[in-house]
Amino acid sequence: MRTRLSVRGFLQLSVLAALATIALKTAAWWVTGSVGLLSDAMESFVNLAAALFALAMVTIAQAPADEDHPYGHNKAEYFSSGFEAMMILGAAIAIIVAALQRWWSPQPLHGLEVGIALSVASSVINGLLAWAMLRAAHEHESIALEADARHLMTDVWTSIGVAIGVLLVPVTGWLWLDPLLAIAVALNILREAVGLMRRSVQGLMDHALSDEERARIDAVLGALDSDDVRFDHLRTRRAANAKFCQLHMHVPGSWSLSRAASQRELVERRLIDAVRGLRVTIELLPTGHEPVGVEPRS
Repeated sequence: MRTRLSVRGFLQLSVLAALATIALKTAAWWVTGSVGLLSDAMESFVNLAAALFALAMVTIAQAPADEDHPYGHNKAEYFSSGFEAMMILGAAIAIIVAALQRWWSPQPLHGLEVGIALSVASSVINGLLAWAMLRAAHEHESIALEADARHLMTDVWTSIGVAIGVLLVPVTGWLWLDPLLAIAVALNILREAVGLMRRSVQGLMDHALSDEERARIDAVLGALDSDDVRFDHLRTRRAANAKFCQLHMHVPGSWSLSRAASQRELVERRLIDAVRGLRVTIELLPTGHEPVGVEPRS
């Protein structure tokens, strides 16, 4: 079932959700004085900044190709993912600093019932939105949407962990448990930042299509290969949700240009049907000929 909202629509919802959770989590920290809940609130500010940046980058990525960018602007989404990773890293460092200060000067907590209720409400908002965004990210093949969704889901789990730990503080009398939880939150989101940064860097390196997508392409070419038609020098690459495929198609020199063009059109249609979003470039060559500087393949 296809989602009705676009990538930009989901990111706009993410901005609204971030504003709501900032208000709820800041109130939870204000009521309780918990540095663990403060760390949770600080991550929501990161959510807001990341969602706004992702929205800007997706808007750029969806711009049509122009003279300076003939292949489009799809890679802008990877900048969004990398920026979000850096924002998470900064938040983690700030959380650790605040937690260490509380560790050295522990303070009792108060108003936990109200504070935890506010934190749980914010987690419900983030959890529902992250679930919907992950489904949409798979459908739209958007790394910016996936990065934002995974960040939100990380926020949900850390909020749950913080809430449970904060509730244990008055039960156990361990005031150090509150800053310890904040440090655990920071380490968890550091892990998420490293993963996002790795994915954004890989995306900027022009990776080939996945093994599954390459297998579909090979299956199409194998079915259309014949004594008259031969394919070689296949290359693929991916830029966000844009997929590119280039290859040579060899046909007999005796074929008319119209016949060769019709066969190429058939191959293009079959490849596009096999891999969603694929952009195909096929160079027509007479059998036995190769472009200058390209070795023939058997």
